[in-house]
Amino acid sequence: MNVAKSLLAVLALGSSMAMAECVQPVTPTLPNGGSATMDDMIAGQQAVKTFQAANLEYMACLETQFTAAKKTIEEGKAKDAESLKAAYEADVAAYNEAVSAEEALAGQFNTEIRESRGASPGR
Repeated sequence: MNVAKSLLAVLALGSSMAMAECVQPVTPTLPNGGSATMDDMIAGQQAVKTFQAANLEYMACLETQFTAAKKTIEEGKAKDAESLKAAYEADVAAYNEAVSAEEALAGQFNTEIRESRGASPGR
């Protein structure tokens, strides 16, 4: 009896994990390089690194979802192919947006670093 309950609990947990939504990380606010202290810039760098790590997890989640959807569509096993195709396209678009967001954040942070160095030579 306990084995059956344990098995049901594992199945329930596994299915809820499979249904979990991918969580898009919040893009951090970066320090203004023209007026930020060195500590502010270091904190900004850490925020960028934290965002990048979370964004990689988000993109991996999206990739898992759109890969599974594509496979289901290709195998002809989709109950609602149009809905699954729309979900696939939305996940691919979200993935591409996540890549762009990360590139934009990195570019913005590099700009703030250059401004910081220009505002206070020798940093």
